[in-house]
Amino acid sequence: MRIRRSTFAMTLALGSLVFAAEAAASNLIYQGGPVIQVAKAVLIFWGPSFTNPASPDYVYAQTLIAYRNQLGTTREYNVITQYYEIVGGVRKYIKLSNLAAGTPDWFDSSTPPVNVTDAIAQGEVQRYLATHAVDGSTIYELFLPSTSYSSFDGETSCGGPSLGFCAYHNDVTASGSTVVKYAVQPYPSCSACQVSGWSAIENQEHFVAYTTRATVVNPEFDSWYNALGMDGDSICLWSPPPFLDNGGAYPYEWSNLASGCVKWR
Repeated sequence: MRIRRSTFAMTLALGSLVFAAEAAASNLIYQGGPVIQVAKAVLIFWGPSFTNPASPDYVYAQTLIAYRNQLGTTREYNVITQYYEIVGGVRKYIKLSNLAAGTPDWFDSSTPPVNVTDAIAQGEVQRYLATHAVDGSTIYELFLPSTSYSSFDGETSCGGPSLGFCAYHNDVTASGSTVVKYAVQPYPSCSACQVSGWSAIENQEHFVAYTTRATVVNPEFDSWYNALGMDGDSICLWSPPPFLDNGGAYPYEWSNLASGCVKWR
């Protein structure tokens, strides 16, 4: 069973669909699929504003790179080290990791289309991979400027005509058998993807933590989710409210050990 909860984040933010806390709050069940034991994350910034020191997007990009550099060793990331895959009858647990240890980040200074469909997003990731080795343990995270929006499964992100999600992760099989994991990070320019009083950078950090951890725990949508088909980050994305810690922004994460949403471990 392959499930995608990419649109769930926005659904909760809009309040158009309410799950009773008792129904959503149930432990994740291992479905037999893989996790990413030692993950890496490559950041792809698409648009000329990200390389222009006169633009606020320049600081936005550099700050998100610094956030990624420390995320994999934080106590917030440590929550997901309780989850595992079974290989040859042995549990192989997720580990703290240097997410910046992969191939270099990429600044594509070309102008993206206004509507970046999932197919276009995949194409941009493939352009990166045309000159870099494919790594099945890497999450390729594509950041869009505020002048573009993302569309997926008939819905769009901030800036689009049919607001349905804030960010999402997905996968595609590359040449051979390597499954490429990627995330699309639209600019959080609408109130439904923002926490009141937070900066654009803090709001985006929140979704970087969300998509990164969700991908590590459930990279091919067949590893860990609860009886409602919800992954741990989706359960806790907005409730309890996201928080700031050591200069970065995070959502709560579901912990099977605590049977609830926790800040850290």
